[in-house]
Amino acid sequence: MAMATAGRGPKRGGKYRRRPLAEINVTPMVDVMLVLLVVFMVAAPMMTNGVPVDLPKTNARAISNNDDKPLEISVDKAGDVYLMQTKVDIDSLVPRLTAIAGANKEARIYLRGDKGIDYGKMMQVLSSITNAGFSKVSLVSTPAPDAKKK
Repeated sequence: MAMATAGRGPKRGGKYRRRPLAEINVTPMVDVMLVLLVVFMVAAPMMTNGVPVDLPKTNARAISNNDDKPLEISVDKAGDVYLMQTKVDIDSLVPRLTAIAGANKEARIYLRGDKGIDYGKMMQVLSSITNAGFSKVSLVSTPAPDAKKK
């Protein structure tokens, strides 16, 4: 049976001993940060509203948003109505709005309608909301490209 003795070989102390690394290798950290950057760049455009609606252009100034999160009702190009990204029919819109808002008839409601839908459909949705007692209804649009900032 062989056994190593505690002699003065190159393995033990002396000039062959490695010094501890005093610097941090940042290359792996930079790699991880670049991967995270790419992930967020790809994911950010996907975090927009769930219902694709082509909003009409307007010259009106934007409304300041300082209250609680509003309820969103969207009407897409096919005329389908969505409440908070969930498809509903026009008859069940008011009961669902009331269930979400509760007794708070002062809840803000944003009505988003595709610019290609029939005006009558938007008025039908708007009248359903206002007949239920909700008074703070706002129509959402995108600013026109030639609109001047005020």
